[in-house]
Amino acid sequence: MSTTDTTTLLHDSLHRDALTVLQPGFVGTTPPDWIRRHVAAGLGSVALFSRNVTDQAQLAELTAGLREENPDLLLAIDEEGGDVTRLESGSGSSWPGNLALGAIDDPGLTRDVARELGRALAECGVNYNWAPSADVNSNPDNPVIGVRSFGADPDLCARHTAAWVEGLQSVGVAACAKHFPGHGDTAIDSHLGLPVVDIDVDLLRSRDLVPFKAAIAAGAKAVMTAHIMVPALDGSRPATLSRPILDLLRLSQAEGGLGYQGLIVTDAIEMGAIADTFGTARGTVLALAAGVDAVCVGGGLADEETVLHLRDALVAAVRSGELPEQRLAEAADKVRELGAWTTEQARISGRVAPDLSIGLRAARRALRVTQGSAGQAAFAPITDSPYVLSLSPVANIAVGQVTPWGLAGMLAGRLPGTRTASFGPQDATAELLPGLLRRVLADAAGRRVVVVVRDVHRHEWMTAVLHGLLTARPDAAVVEMGVPQAEPVGALHIATHGAARVCGLAAVEVLTGC
Repeated sequence: MSTTDTTTLLHDSLHRDALTVLQPGFVGTTPPDWIRRHVAAGLGSVALFSRNVTDQAQLAELTAGLREENPDLLLAIDEEGGDVTRLESGSGSSWPGNLALGAIDDPGLTRDVARELGRALAECGVNYNWAPSADVNSNPDNPVIGVRSFGADPDLCARHTAAWVEGLQSVGVAACAKHFPGHGDTAIDSHLGLPVVDIDVDLLRSRDLVPFKAAIAAGAKAVMTAHIMVPALDGSRPATLSRPILDLLRLSQAEGGLGYQGLIVTDAIEMGAIADTFGTARGTVLALAAGVDAVCVGGGLADEETVLHLRDALVAAVRSGELPEQRLAEAADKVRELGAWTTEQARISGRVAPDLSIGLRAARRALRVTQGSAGQAAFAPITDSPYVLSLSPVANIAVGQVTPWGLAGMLAGRLPGTRTASFGPQDATAELLPGLLRRVLADAAGRRVVVVVRDVHRHEWMTAVLHGLLTARPDAAVVEMGVPQAEPVGALHIATHGAARVCGLAAVEVLTGC
């Protein structure tokens, strides 16, 4: 697009509104010219991912440059803490995630952690966070929520969702409760397919909606929709595209809704649940028509062509009469209102350096340590270089493949000479398992053994490796860094309730006694 074309669009309210409701991303650590042009032409938000971040100073410079084009620009990030981190994807998070905070069950601590995380974001110029997850993890086999949830109890999730929202927004960063009306009872990752939550409305209201009510009462500035089917409410369209489901969020309590008046944003529109069924452009139009105010895109599609494609789809839908122009204008106003709120909050709050120590303190409190059976001797601290076996499942797309996890590097740093190995499902098939166990036992001979697992209850191959190893080495310690659904095993079992870097550090302190 030429500079002349962009200037022309400044005076075209329809095109400007269509840009305003998009929340796109880009590739690189400096914003490309096309992003700057579209921000000047009305783009209301820019999405930031780990690919855009090298360090705090670089990110602060990036956000400041974008805000020169629009002081009220929403600069969004998916920074949940815990396993899902974009600020610290290269090292692991300084803050424990939701499950760890839920395990502690101290809403005051949750509020404090979210406040300090918010300060870290504000220090980098980020003013809008796609967090927290308000999902009740009622399905232990859930492949995409898990440790991102505060737990399986609706009331626990509600009080911590509210505390997280309050903490984050107390420092001027807008919170976004997700994934409405609840992604916790799914067995399919909506990045890859379209999950179905086949429950009745009474259960939905008494379980899944409870944390969202709490988020709204706490003043959450945004709510993100889930790409899930809820047949009891709408048998033909997923929540993101469903007027009946979004009405449940928007209508007053007297009308049977939750009475939410803030910004409604989609989960990434290019996720398989939408892109493979309706398409991104069609999905964008249907989402706005159903009541969504903003469309997240850019995790996978991060180019100017995508922005133009979605913008033009919205403009065409208005001109054809499919999407009322007033609906688009209302949505754009919601985005601008939130942008103005963040600007005012930044003026009031200023920037205060975050207290990074709170994350490790919280992670220590989240540990659940179980000694072995009564016949075993008490577990002695590991003081010599051990053998550390990491059993690594394939990470879901929300977590990503780039963020490190586990204890191997930390133990090697404390105990030079530590021997490490990592295996995945492809290494532990029925045919390969006997050979793998022989190799591990040989390499671990004469050393203390630490086995690090993640959601062992969801992975038969992991369970088989763990059982085989503990049969031969019952003195091994086991560290579960996912959802601790399986029974504790090993001479010492540590449940960290998440794989954040600070959770690993807390576990290492227990293993080494210091």
